[in-house]
Amino acid sequence: MAMSKPQRRVLLLCGDYMEDYEVMVPFQALLAYGVSVDAVCPGKKAGDVCRTAVHQMGAHQTYSETRGHNFTLNATFTEIEFSEYDGLVIPGGRAPEYLAMDQAVVDLVSKFSHAGKPIASICHGQLILAAADVVKGRKCTAFPPVGPVLIAAGAHWVEPESMSLCITDGNLVTGVAYTGHPEFLQSFVKALGGSITGSEKRILFLCGDYMEDYEVTVPFQSLQALGCHVDAVCPKKKIGDTCPTAVHDFEGDQTYSEKPGHDFTLTADFEGVDASSYDALVIPGGRAPEYLALDGKVIALVKDFMEAQKPVASICHGQQILSAAGVLKGKKCTAYPAVKLNVVLSGATWLEPDPIDRCFTDGNLVTGAAWPGHPEFISQLMALLCIKVTF
Repeated sequence: MAMSKPQRRVLLLCGDYMEDYEVMVPFQALLAYGVSVDAVCPGKKAGDVCRTAVHQMGAHQTYSETRGHNFTLNATFTEIEFSEYDGLVIPGGRAPEYLAMDQAVVDLVSKFSHAGKPIASICHGQLILAAADVVKGRKCTAFPPVGPVLIAAGAHWVEPESMSLCITDGNLVTGVAYTGHPEFLQSFVKALGGSITGSEKRILFLCGDYMEDYEVTVPFQSLQALGCHVDAVCPKKKIGDTCPTAVHDFEGDQTYSEKPGHDFTLTADFEGVDASSYDALVIPGGRAPEYLALDGKVIALVKDFMEAQKPVASICHGQQILSAAGVLKGKKCTAYPAVKLNVVLSGATWLEPDPIDRCFTDGNLVTGAAWPGHPEFISQLMALLCIKVTF
């Protein structure tokens, strides 16, 4: 029996040193929502990687850049068939500077535009839209330095009052920067003909210094895009404070490498946080769980969620906290393989994460091994929360 065709299929236009969040958040969020996503790059094929860049504003007059994760392509640019796709996503970063000079890229974007198919472009991605001559007479925004190019291309430029601004004009969705991903993704899903039901849930994220960069932001923004109220807290920190994050990747060594990630801004105070105010708990991995597992208030909070049988989703090293809280006894779960000892000694049944993107649900508990599993991780949490995306 033939497998059913995905309800929507989207193309993700990649290049070296695209912004790390701006490729991975839409890629994994859309997969979690049930959309098929092909990530391609000119001159590369399926299985090749694109290096990414971590861009963020600081004390300087423009953003800083450090190395991000390596992003693995899952399709080959020269083999794609435009007619098979329902929409296009263009990440920002530095990649659009050279992709805008590639005639094959420009021709492809023009085809999507002329066919009226949804196009979602963020940050510097709009350089490609300008090169493809698809913004004339259209309202759009972008990272501010891209404004003069869009104006010269005939666009109705919308000056961003905040880095979260998104503008939709017909089939065109444009965003300023990755902080605007929730509205950016929600607008693109709507442009694809999607509808979201069961949202407006309240979800708490348990954060700490050097949690894994993807493992906090991908699920955080994916759930916000679904219309959920999401709070991020960290012991001894307050709303508006930041946690530094870690970029964990496999680059040929016997264990993962670590590079500095984005600074993640907390949205609520840890002091006084109450499990009864939330519908679910999410625990990112990285190095933060090592020390969070030693915090009595963290342990008490996790126990409150588990005893109330509320959904708890924990990934990678996050299960160190569950183990320390004594809530895994009799549960089936997985984790990053190096955390297997914690899981087994806590009385749980170990589920081998093979392949590494496998995630499992046992009752109210969702566990995953590493960030490649985010699509399953998020979709399984959505199922527990009765949140659906339909097309």
